Amino acid sequence: MPDDAATNTQPGGGHSSFKKTTLGGARGFTQSLHTYVKESGTLQRILLVEDDVSLANLEADMLNSRGYAVSIATSGEMAIMALHQDIPDLVLLDLDLSGATTGWDVFKVLRSYSSAPVLLTSAESAIRSSIRMQGEPRSTLDHLPKPYPLQALLKRIERMLAITPQ
Repeated sequence: MPDDAATNTQPGGGHSSFKKTTLGGARGFTQSLHTYVKESGTLQRILLVEDDVSLANLEADMLNSRGYAVSIATSGEMAIMALHQDIPDLVLLDLDLSGATTGWDVFKVLRSYSSAPVLLTSAESAIRSSIRMQGEPRSTLDHLPKPYPLQALLKRIERMLAITPQ
């Protein structure tokens, strides 16, 4: 007989309130993990904010296969709701979100109460100067221009999580 406490138990005995659900209609992802586990024994959690559902699913599949717990938000509004519920270990944030709430809006809300690392993605090439103006180190704020190979995305995420204090 399942209970709510068992639902949030992670492999290795860790406990997480990070939602295994997906926001905005993309399918959910969470698998048993073996490599990317924090010292406390819990999974490293990524909030993937991307309005292109097929790209979000592709990235989440790849990240799950590498041992990350991934939740997807397909709009800025859904990302903000998810961030108010729980802060992930890293946010993968598309700046070019459709809708009223932009990626920059999501970033500003997150920074109002957390310094969690954020990897921004955008087709715009002029983003680097905006990032430098934020005054944050590359360990907590970086940019990956679209389109990018999935291997480049994975390497950037691994680097950011490895150098960010948990």
